[in-house]
Amino acid sequence: MIKLGNLFPEFNLKSVTSIDSEEFPEIHHLSHAGKWRVFFFWPKDFTFVCPTEIAEFGRLHQEFLDRDAEVLGVSTDSEFVHLAWKKQHPELRDLPFPMLSDIKRELSQSLGILNAHEGVAERSTFIVDPQSVIRFVMVTDLNVGRNPSEVLRVLDALQTDELCPCNWKKGEKTLTVSQIN
Repeated sequence: MIKLGNLFPEFNLKSVTSIDSEEFPEIHHLSHAGKWRVFFFWPKDFTFVCPTEIAEFGRLHQEFLDRDAEVLGVSTDSEFVHLAWKKQHPELRDLPFPMLSDIKRELSQSLGILNAHEGVAERSTFIVDPQSVIRFVMVTDLNVGRNPSEVLRVLDALQTDELCPCNWKKGEKTLTVSQIN
């Protein structure tokens, strides 16, 4: 798997942004240049765990934007499957961020998150800084959803560029070297 400190790989993927359009805008590695980016991958559309976390990222979307961070959801399903799922699932209809299609599995392979047994992306999250450096990676079991609020908390901590203790939250004091010694 790609490591912290590496550059996020180049990519060019079709996306679904609205259920009212069958246009699939391409989003690539320079689409949100100069911004923080949160990429989260889920294994498959039309499943049970995935929509719970995708909808929660949607509910928190404005909070990510307030931190100058773009949220990008990705799976190995096609843009047509994404569109059908958005139309069918009430909590996904009005998602405020794009659903990207990694149908060729190139980005998943570049990141090292392609599950060899299932042939789908692992349930993973990457926080990428404005210089495209990977600053956070989390991968969970295919059957276990992640906590988008924790991803937001980690983004807040990374944006301080300071030492942040366990369970630190935005607005709390960070650590200094004199506190540690």
